Amino acid sequence: MRGPWCRFKNGYMNLSLQTKFTIALMSIVILPAFLTVFLFYGRLYNMVVSNTIRQEQDASAKTAPLIERTMDTVLSTTRNITGQNFFQELFYMPVNDSAEKLATSNHATDFKNAIRRLTTDSLVTDVRIYVDFPEELDTLDDYSNTRNILTPLSQIKGTYWYGIFQGSRDAQEMFCPSFYLGSQEKQNYGDMAYICPLSLYYHTNTYKAYLAVYFSDDKLTSILSDNLSLEGSVSYIVNERDAIVATSDQSLSGIYRLDYDTIKDSFMSSNNFVERTILDTKVYSGFYSIANTDWFMVTILPSPPLIHESNHLMIQIALIYAGFLVLALLFSNVLAHSITGRLSSVIRQMQSVRHGPPTPMESPVAHDEIGDLIDTYNYMTRKMEALMEKQAKAAEDLRIAEFNSLQAQINPHFLYNTMDMINWMALQGQTEEISHAVQSLSRFYKLTLSRKKGISTISRELEHVTLYVQLQNMRYHDSIELITDIPDELSEYQIPKLTLQPVVENSILHGILEKPSKSGTIVITGWMEDETVVLLISDDGVGIPPEILETILSGTGQSRSGGTNIAVYNTHRRLQILYGNDYGLSYSSKPDEGTEVEIRFPARREE
Repeated sequence: MRGPWCRFKNGYMNLSLQTKFTIALMSIVILPAFLTVFLFYGRLYNMVVSNTIRQEQDASAKTAPLIERTMDTVLSTTRNITGQNFFQELFYMPVNDSAEKLATSNHATDFKNAIRRLTTDSLVTDVRIYVDFPEELDTLDDYSNTRNILTPLSQIKGTYWYGIFQGSRDAQEMFCPSFYLGSQEKQNYGDMAYICPLSLYYHTNTYKAYLAVYFSDDKLTSILSDNLSLEGSVSYIVNERDAIVATSDQSLSGIYRLDYDTIKDSFMSSNNFVERTILDTKVYSGFYSIANTDWFMVTILPSPPLIHESNHLMIQIALIYAGFLVLALLFSNVLAHSITGRLSSVIRQMQSVRHGPPTPMESPVAHDEIGDLIDTYNYMTRKMEALMEKQAKAAEDLRIAEFNSLQAQINPHFLYNTMDMINWMALQGQTEEISHAVQSLSRFYKLTLSRKKGISTISRELEHVTLYVQLQNMRYHDSIELITDIPDELSEYQIPKLTLQPVVENSILHGILEKPSKSGTIVITGWMEDETVVLLISDDGVGIPPEILETILSGTGQSRSGGTNIAVYNTHRRLQILYGNDYGLSYSSKPDEGTEVEIRFPARREE
């Protein structure tokens, strides 16, 4: 026993002060809670289940009156229609007038307006009177006041509800669910209907008729869905013919469907939720009668979701308790922080070195052991900052040296090619051309050497490359045409010297001059993309094969004629050294069609 106790004691002693305070306080809070849950969990769980069932029962009890009020709206609409003078004259008095006189009367106009008013922005979607008129009244539905209201019986003779009325002479009225209606009714008038049989008396003869008040089942579905808060539960309405009128979930109502007689017996025996077993699943069922109809509303609460809901509530209780534990933890941290706060701040400051350079802390107020530690840390931080500044300066010096080295590689390369051209002219005895070439070359190098930092402007670079093409045309008999199309607003933007000339030189020597005609055109255009200047150099030379195009900017590739492309590579590297890897040159080419070179660099105006 002494060994384990010593290990425990040593482990506890090595914990931080803040952890020790936290463990002590949390033990006081957690242990009684676990003991309470262990002793009373079963009783508490049953209370939660009962409470959930009671909540669903209360919600269902409030739903039945909503459905009754919805049906009352349909019934009151029906009473309003049957109370109209035109309706009374047509169905409750012997008809002696002509069809025209009936249809054009003021009562007919009032009847049409009443139906329009009752079906506008209302639960009721349409009203139809189905009747086969005698021959003298057959044209009654042709007039504007009765058109689209009076409809022949032939349109509904194939419907389920019409068959019910024909089979049962005692049927007085009927609330029809969706499948009772014909496809034309559901498509044009509404999903459900309230049907009343009528009789038309004309010259001692009686003609059968039906008043149909159509409405949408969306309202009932919405009410039934809002009734439920428990996942997996279902509410549905069943009529006397054991048909489902409306449901919150079609599939669940099929699974937990009860027949009308069972529902009626259950309703008479209990006004609470009763426990049943359906398809080997324990459920809680509630039943409510809908006034003025033959409907019953049924609410089914399956036990698995109910248990899940109860577990969810228990988890919520546990989370609330966990919240109190968090508050207790915060309180313990405040107590511990009053002792260990400054030490923790030093630790956090030192840990920040993992994510960035160290930063000094504020000078300590108290000069105890922790204050001395802060002073030592600040001294170390200042030393590290000095070393990092020296390292950054060394890296900058290295970058400038590499830039100057690349610059030096480019200038002799161009001078060699130009002097070779002048030598060729001298051998040919072209005195005036030599003079012109020397003047152009002088101007060319004046532009090259005019600024110490190696940075020029786009306008000077264009002049520079124009002089270069002039010198080359002296050698190649004006076989190269240079076209520049640069917006004036880009002229004063900065660009490294000798950025355009190596690319144009490459286009001439390895593109245009390798064509059989030894002639071609170079086009230089430019534009802005956000804060980036883009220059595009296009030629109609022989193009670059894919295998050479892949290595042209690597510093190791060779041109078609065996050259190293070092000038183009150096130009690309200079831009990347100065501005970053997002900038530089990019090549695209099609063999025997030409090459395009896109040059990107930041938009910076000349200072």
